[in-house]
Amino acid sequence: MKRIAFTIALFLSLGLSSVWAEENSTNNNVRTIKAPRFARPLVEKWIEEYAKTEPGVEFQIAKGQENIDLTITIDHQEADTKDFCHLLYIGETAVLPITARSSEAARLLEGKHLNAKKLKQLFFLNDDFDEDVKKIKAFENIIIYSGSNASSVASSFAHNFGEESSSFRGKRISGDDLFLNTAVSKDPFGVTFNALSNIFDLKSRHLKSDLSLVGLDLKKDLESSFSDNGTLDDVLNILENGKPAEVTIEKVGITFNDADEAVNRFMQWVLVNGTKYNHEYGLLNLDKKETSIQIDKIQNTLTALK
Repeated sequence: MKRIAFTIALFLSLGLSSVWAEENSTNNNVRTIKAPRFARPLVEKWIEEYAKTEPGVEFQIAKGQENIDLTITIDHQEADTKDFCHLLYIGETAVLPITARSSEAARLLEGKHLNAKKLKQLFFLNDDFDEDVKKIKAFENIIIYSGSNASSVASSFAHNFGEESSSFRGKRISGDDLFLNTAVSKDPFGVTFNALSNIFDLKSRHLKSDLSLVGLDLKKDLESSFSDNGTLDDVLNILENGKPAEVTIEKVGITFNDADEAVNRFMQWVLVNGTKYNHEYGLLNLDKKETSIQIDKIQNTLTALK
């Protein structure tokens, strides 16, 4: 009887060890990517396409506080260098001011055509405005909503106007920047800003039906493209050929540990093949020279690992 019990215990032990080894082996072939909402659809597309060429290594969107192998970051944000030692740029994101369509805020801002100085006056706590910029009384009734999450575009938006993210008027919203859309939809006087992929419908290429763009002081031939009737593709093409001061544009990069060959090979694929999806998912492309620099960096890293 004792021998039978011992045999059963031995088989169970071997079975559990086999399961553990299998799971451990599987986990070794999984890499996780932390991505803010504005970049997540693009990253999901990368994962889907890369799996067709490299089925042996699985990439996933990170959930919770699990180990992170790659992180999508905006250039102005401070990259976490504790766990990552490499940064490559894959495109740019643009940020536009918005409000809810047909809201009181939209009515108050109608026809204002705000330049950079007036946008600064609208969004930030600052009494030291230029003398040639008259205070607009309508701004007093508007409630500004800005993001407080570490991955928010708030710091980039503030930096574009020479301000700190702590200088925003109004209310701070925690969590992903997509919640900013919800905030202004609930407040008739609410105004905010967001990345293109958060304010345009990626399928229809038009502005989301419940949102309205705040009018900017742009050249007349650009006004229609930056109106509620413009398309995402119009905006992307214009901003790749010129960057008005009224529009916040920041590089989007990926931080990662370049000691991991599987991650390096994924990054090489992203730079050579994955960036062709940038426009489809609301990101601007880098110019050819900058793209070439990024590709050379990752190829040099892979060569050094051999």
